[in-house]
Amino acid sequence: MSNIYYLMGKSSSGKDTIYKRIKELHPELKTVTIYTTRPIREGEKNGKEYYFVNEEKLQQLLDDGKVIELRTYDTVHGPWNYFTVDDGQFDQDTADYLMIGTLESYQKMREYFGEERIVPLYIEVEDGERLMRALTRERMQKEPKYAEMCRRFLADTEDFSEENLKAVGITERFENRELEETVRKISERIQQKTGELG
Repeated sequence: MSNIYYLMGKSSSGKDTIYKRIKELHPELKTVTIYTTRPIREGEKNGKEYYFVNEEKLQQLLDDGKVIELRTYDTVHGPWNYFTVDDGQFDQDTADYLMIGTLESYQKMREYFGEERIVPLYIEVEDGERLMRALTRERMQKEPKYAEMCRRFLADTEDFSEENLKAVGITERFENRELEETVRKISERIQQKTGELG
């Protein structure tokens, strides 16, 4: 039986960078591309960061019972959907996976695949530091969307509240003060879990 290592954390906690580093250290971990209805951003490629689809395609996948989990965000640009699809990307018998998601998507994945298969990897960063990182990143965009950045920051405070973390049984945290140290600890956790199964 395979494991799904599930990276989570508030926006600008370093999830994407950590994900890339863990993938380099653990090339045996397979990845899953999730779907979104949000517009494609500059530098993104369809099928790489996400599968970019329209609302009609989402509805079709829902009707076919293929959507594992779905999140809708009411952004300043309208509703954006992000969702994981059972589209043949998962080999439930032999492969281990590395994914990024939210607390809500983690819950749905646990319900779909079983609690014993989903290994939570929760990344934490002090809020002031997170806000600085978010602002720096947004300033680098051709058309910065500061209102959306602020909305996400506030929404994450609510979504990843202590009550919500406790409700889904997340107790272990990886504080991302220094990237390589955080990556090392997560890598050790993956090796430990693999060793338990081996």
